[in-house]
Amino acid sequence: MKISKVELEKSSERKFETTGDFLSFLTNEIHTVVASTVDDDGLPVTCVIDMMDSDENSLYFLTARGKGFYHRLKRQKFIALTGVKGKDTMSSVAVSVRGHVEEERDIVLSHLFEKNPYMLEIYPSEESRKALSAFRIYDGTGEFFDLSKRPIVRKSFSFGNCSSETAVMEISDNCTGCDLCLKSCPQQCIDISSVPFRIRSENCLMCGRCIEICPQKAVSRRRSYES
Repeated sequence: MKISKVELEKSSERKFETTGDFLSFLTNEIHTVVASTVDDDGLPVTCVIDMMDSDENSLYFLTARGKGFYHRLKRQKFIALTGVKGKDTMSSVAVSVRGHVEEERDIVLSHLFEKNPYMLEIYPSEESRKALSAFRIYDGTGEFFDLSKRPIVRKSFSFGNCSSETAVMEISDNCTGCDLCLKSCPQQCIDISSVPFRIRSENCLMCGRCIEICPQKAVSRRRSYES
């Protein structure tokens, strides 16, 4: 799908204040994602699916019960996915999600078809639609990654009963203020106003160059959790 410059600027300026904003963006503006599950040999399998609906704590999609994807979902009860919007790499916004998944029998398929009418061309008759099941992604974490901004913008979020989890670079008290890390940082996202320096995680590419170049071994990678 071709995205106009106006649409890209509009999505880039959009404010993301709640988890629902991220999930809605993934559903309504990205929509098509690449999902990953694991086969019987423990190897990854990807497929393309559409996010059909969302709310503050869930994502919803459809699949046919005859597909291997359906059986992997039923067996593993977990999924990871990524969707990207943009005309090229430097104008792209990506949202990644990983979370628990369950078959949602309380969802009326007609509701999802109303929101996604193109599905009527794929499953045109009521009888053919009986092959489908709805799934809900719940209790998950996600990351929003905007390459259209300078510096880049990276935000983490969570939904359901999960805490937000993200990798961050951290500078310890061993920092002497030599500024080699800043000189090597592709996004210039290191605050040098005081020692030890501080890395602005929301603008960090996580390339790891600061870890490699620091003579004091003051930079480390850790996991950050928020409720």
